[in-house]
Amino acid sequence: MKLLVSNDDGIFAPGIQNLANGLAAAGHAVTVVCPDRERSATGHSLTLHKPIRAEKITSIFDRSIQAWACSGTPSDCVKLALGAILDSKPDIVLSGINQGSNLGTDILYSGTVSAAMEGLIEGIPSIALSLASFSSRNFQPTVLFTQKLLDHFDRSPFFEAMLLNINIPAVNWEEIAGVRLTRQGIRRYCDLFEKRIDPRGKTYYWLAGELLEEIDQRELSNFPDSIPTDVQAIRENYITVTPLQYDLTSHQGLHHLQEWGFQFPDCQ
Repeated sequence: MKLLVSNDDGIFAPGIQNLANGLAAAGHAVTVVCPDRERSATGHSLTLHKPIRAEKITSIFDRSIQAWACSGTPSDCVKLALGAILDSKPDIVLSGINQGSNLGTDILYSGTVSAAMEGLIEGIPSIALSLASFSSRNFQPTVLFTQKLLDHFDRSPFFEAMLLNINIPAVNWEEIAGVRLTRQGIRRYCDLFEKRIDPRGKTYYWLAGELLEEIDQRELSNFPDSIPTDVQAIRENYITVTPLQYDLTSHQGLHHLQEWGFQFPDCQ
């Protein structure tokens, strides 16, 4: 299969090197286009007011892999790859392997998920991959699962383009409890701003969010209780697979507004 691989941890991150090299070793045609430095938590931002530069890289990946380091955001990288670098669309866009989980509401900030979402916007099936640890370097279970997933996709493609947000527990392959289809959970943080003074006496702030709780608000969900949240399932050492979409319309909200009874003023 023809694969486009990106990330938000940058060209030198071990996650993307393990993923790209592993998929190339499995016989896939792999192209890497990713940021030239870490661009985590950039969401779906795009570079509009300065040029984007891309430099071909030859020393990091397997010789069969075409790789570029891009000065832009993760979304820029995928958009640039699809619009200027590749001569044809890939079969799948993959983003990762991210160092750290992308669970629940974290995905709204995630450059990893946004890179994959850019592929979905262009009608290409996409996969975001995250290892649920900031310290583990055991990427092989994620690579192995991705290889198995792509083999299955090759035999039985998706009925329609979708984005799978996949989180892998940071344990050995034999310790993984299984694979669960999940829904997006809710994570909340207490944003802590540490006030500091620079060498010139100017004040600046350093943001560090502290996770207070991981919430499973079933009363806000239309899904049955049999479908766990990604936050819940990763705790139990399951690989979580959550299908995502870019349509943020609240269909339940539309229904409630229709039943609300308030008559919006006619602008004509």
